[in-house]
Order: sequence, then C-alpha cells, then structure tokens
Amino acid sequence: MFRLLLLTTIVGSFKTHCSTATATMALRNVDFEVFGRVQGVFFRKYTKQQADKLQLKGWCRNTSRGTVEGQMQGPSDKLEEMRNWLKNTGSPSSQIDKAEFKNDKDITEYTFSNFDIRRDD
Repeated sequence: MFRLLLLTTIVGSFKTHCSTATATMALRNVDFEVFGRVQGVFFRKYTKQQADKLQLKGWCRNTSRGTVEGQMQGPSDKLEEMRNWLKNTGSPSSQIDKAEFKNDKDITEYTFSNFDIRRDD
C-alpha cells in the first residue's frame, strides 16, 4: 500500500512538472516598433545581443520613420523579458519614447533560424 501511495505521489508530481514546462514552452510571435532616439546609437546591435541572450528568433531593422522595427519569436516568458527590455532599456545611448507591439499570436514552430539585423527599409 505504501509503495502504491509513493508511486502515485511521484507520478502526480511528474505530471504537474511536465505540464508546467510545456506551458512555458508555448511559442509566440510578436511584431514591435520602438520610437525615440533609436538610430545611430547601436540599438539594433544591442537588440540582437539581448534576443540572442534570451534565445529568441526574428529580426530588426531601421525604418525611414526614424524607428526600429522587427519581429520576434520564442517562449512567452522570454518574449515578455524582451518587451520590457525594448520599452525600458535599449542601448546605452538610446532614448526610448515608446514601444508598440502588434500581431501577438501563438505559433506552432519557428519561422526564423536566428535573430538577424536586416538592412534598412
């Protein structure tokens, strides 16, 4: 009886752990645009470094509007960290006025193999 109780407890704990890990790994995709002094201050370089650190995939580029835009993909928790970084941190010399996020959606697989800096639009 004790063995059965112990086995039931272990299996229940394992199932809880696995479902939590699976929920954390759900992939999302989001587009972003950052406004302010974000060109000529290595913003894209630091954005790529942060995305690589968080193991996100996607891209970023300068726009003719003076902003930096991009798309990022990864687990929800890592995307949330990147959102905060884009809104509040950026590169050391940048001045972020605002960051907008659009087209936030679930995805089943990555469409990018890494995070790239693209040529200006």
